[in-house]
Amino acid sequence: MADRVTVIGWDGSPLTGAATAALSAATLVAGAAHHLALPEVPAHAERIRLGSIDLAARRIAGHRGSAVVLADGDPGFFGVVRSLRAPEHGLEVEVVPAVSSVATAFARAGMPWEDAQIVVAHPRTLRRAVNVCRAHHKVAVLTAPGAGPAELALLLEGVHRTFVICEELGTAREQVSVVTSEKAADHVWRDPNVVIVIGGGPEPQAAGAWIAGRHPHGVRGWALPPAAYPGGPADAGDESGEGGSPGLRAAQLARLGPRTGDLLWDIGSGSGALAVEAARFGAAVLAVDSDPAACARTAAAARSFGVQLQVVEGRAPHVLERLPEPDIVRIGGGGVPVATAVTERRPERIVTHASTRDEAEALGAALAGNGYTVRCSLLQSVELDTAVWSERERSVVFLLSALRSDLAP
Repeated sequence: MADRVTVIGWDGSPLTGAATAALSAATLVAGAAHHLALPEVPAHAERIRLGSIDLAARRIAGHRGSAVVLADGDPGFFGVVRSLRAPEHGLEVEVVPAVSSVATAFARAGMPWEDAQIVVAHPRTLRRAVNVCRAHHKVAVLTAPGAGPAELALLLEGVHRTFVICEELGTAREQVSVVTSEKAADHVWRDPNVVIVIGGGPEPQAAGAWIAGRHPHGVRGWALPPAAYPGGPADAGDESGEGGSPGLRAAQLARLGPRTGDLLWDIGSGSGALAVEAARFGAAVLAVDSDPAACARTAAAARSFGVQLQVVEGRAPHVLERLPEPDIVRIGGGGVPVATAVTERRPERIVTHASTRDEAEALGAALAGNGYTVRCSLLQSVELDTAVWSERERSVVFLLSALRSDLAP
């Protein structure tokens, strides 16, 4: 094993004394081509072009001497430190950090960033990174070849955002461009780059913030009553069109488990209650309804709660054909044809509800027949008037939840 392993972050600034001392003693140096070209790299040191981190770690583990790994930005922040410290390599490292590329990008943009979401986009994670950009006002995306600004823009089609694209930070070729997401798809961008994605409404105020990322704010709790939404109970309209009673909505959200990186289709959004609550969990949401008034209510609810979601006016199942791939789906109406159309897009989870056993059996058969494992529960909730402890309202409904069979236990 190497006698000493030092990981040095590089942000284009002159190297610190600690970094220079570690390099001068190095007998092996690993890094990208521009790192290995630095004048501080000893001429006598073995050099490894850093491609596969695992391969480099194995070479370092077998080296006798002092090893240095050079990496852009802060190597402990979505960087090589985690890979080098993996148990299979057995390496203990010292780290000389530099300013992270995310911090540098926000500095170039002149923007605060304690309220930003930060994601890594590779071809395999690109869709989830895009979902975070749909759901949040400010996102920094650490890109990779094949998952850069153009690819982000293409998957954000129909969602307007502003891109601050920072190419080759810290080098003589550094360039910062501010473009709309629509324009970003028409250009070839140089790697490496960081993209700051901004938009979807006014910047949230983070005065007095105490935690990085999305700040807890607004109404506490979930499965809120209709009165919590704009216009009060009268604005909620027919509860059956938007997910039923708060109790049913709570059960649907529990079965769906919306989270950051997911895209939820809420088909038949009604008042927007379920769509807004899923967005409060961090999911990206497409709220679909054929009623213009319902679409307006959903948009108003989103503004009231300060969440990002996209409202799509149209009738299912036809409108679903042009929507991006969902992770989870709530079906508020439309019966078997809509359920069948949804299964063809292969989301992980689907929830829907029925008012009669015959309707529940038909929906269950459609879901099961298209590759889903189905559960059904009969839910009954009774609202009581606590002044006289008498029944105020009763709700009885069949709740169906479906998990894609290849994911079922």
